[in-house]
Amino acid sequence: MGDVLIRVLVLVFSVVFHEVAHGWAALKLGDPTARDQGRLTLNPLPHIDPVGSIIVPALLALTSSFMMGWAKPVPVHPGRLRQPWNDYPKVAAAGPLSNLLLALVSAVLLGVTAAIGDHLPDGSLALAPIAFLVRVWLVGIYVNVALAAFNLIPLPPLDGSWIFSRLLPRSLRASYENLRRYGMVLVVGFLLLMHYTPAGGLFSRGMMAMISPFMSIAQALSRLGA
Repeated sequence: MGDVLIRVLVLVFSVVFHEVAHGWAALKLGDPTARDQGRLTLNPLPHIDPVGSIIVPALLALTSSFMMGWAKPVPVHPGRLRQPWNDYPKVAAAGPLSNLLLALVSAVLLGVTAAIGDHLPDGSLALAPIAFLVRVWLVGIYVNVALAAFNLIPLPPLDGSWIFSRLLPRSLRASYENLRRYGMVLVVGFLLLMHYTPAGGLFSRGMMAMISPFMSIAQALSRLGA
């Protein structure tokens, strides 16, 4: 149960950070809507979606399934951006990039924590907190890389779809944008596809390839104090 709690809490913080990054990017590009509605805060209460932030992650953690969740999207008005056509994809990209930043921070903290743990004598009372923190930072890497990878998939309404749409030729863009009407149905369908077909294995392998550099950073830092 303790491990489930760690995974859920890390996920909640990560999806909140993700949404704040969208709002912060929008503000920098001319749209203050998220700020004006009190959404540029790491206080989870304005961001939490009871289903996506608590129930779904807890169920997935209990079943050892792919860890995923979401927070309430921050409001962004493309028309208030200085260059809506170019700026909205940047706002979309800010979310996954923020998760990669959290993964990097987690990797650094993991390396430092492991290095400290290696210098503690056997039986030290500090070993238990060190083991707890190591688990938190490991989960931080895995959860945030998973969130970044998943949100970069060019499937509406995920962040990657806004970036992909910007790159599409005009002749294909309208048909692609029509997919947005199906919303989360597409996402649920994709999750089922990953669970019941080899697509899940391909995604997992891709995610592990993304995790590898972060683990290498942690290992390198842990060896510095040796």
